[in-house]
Amino acid sequence: MKVIPANPRGYCHGVVTAMRMAREVVAQANGPVYMLGYLVHNEHLTSELEELGITLIDADDRLAGLEEVREGTVIFTAHGISPAVRELARAKGLDCVDTTCSDVDSTHALIVEKVAAGFQVIYVGRRGHPEALGCVGEAPDAVHLVQDVDDVQALTINASKIAVTTQTTLSVWDTATVIRAIKARYPEAEVHNEICLATQDRQEAVIAAAAEADLVLVVGSSRSSNSRRLVEVAEQRTGKPAYLVDSTTDINPEWLRGCAAVAVSSGASTPSLLTRDVIRHLEALLVTG
Repeated sequence: MKVIPANPRGYCHGVVTAMRMAREVVAQANGPVYMLGYLVHNEHLTSELEELGITLIDADDRLAGLEEVREGTVIFTAHGISPAVRELARAKGLDCVDTTCSDVDSTHALIVEKVAAGFQVIYVGRRGHPEALGCVGEAPDAVHLVQDVDDVQALTINASKIAVTTQTTLSVWDTATVIRAIKARYPEAEVHNEICLATQDRQEAVIAAAAEADLVLVVGSSRSSNSRRLVEVAEQRTGKPAYLVDSTTDINPEWLRGCAAVAVSSGASTPSLLTRDVIRHLEALLVTG
């Protein structure tokens, strides 16, 4: 058995920037510091930030969560937020630090531009995901969230101008299926595929690594959309079994039985240390087994 690390894997630029900004806030802020939701979707990084003194407000409803904050600094997560959250934070007189990923910012800007030009927007994303909530929140009356083909069939949009955009962390293949359904229903719709380059690169890399392996392990949190998509992409595009593991303790020895090669990737918010631990763990099994 051999270990095949996918490349690229792990941290993307948005996660690196968000973590740097959060650490700087702790060093400079006077008073309490809060993060409104998980800064990035990884439990290990969240624990690190909490140890630095940042309080997590774990609320799916960002507006309701913000009501808990009376003073100090609030950090908006890398997934982005709605204008309503920004307005409430300003009204409460809070110091705001926005770590929204630049790729997500680009999607927000696109939605604002298209709605201002009279478009209805179809947003391909995952219900309840903070990125989707923030993007839809730019114009709730004009942005329609669809998750799958069934959602597309249920749409009732009567407009001459329709634009389509996507959550940045989805599978390029999954969104292609939904977008084809949208175009079949609304041929005039203009499509803007906003899946970020880091997501696409990691998905293509895990497919390449999986092609040479019998099994795929993706290191990441179950909260992480892009990590879950890596597992799905590996399975769907190569037919190989794939599993999401948070650390070495999640690896089931039965998965490895009979494997000649194991591919390893990791989500965009997964600390490199965790991925290296998994690779070393597998390599140690080669020596002892």
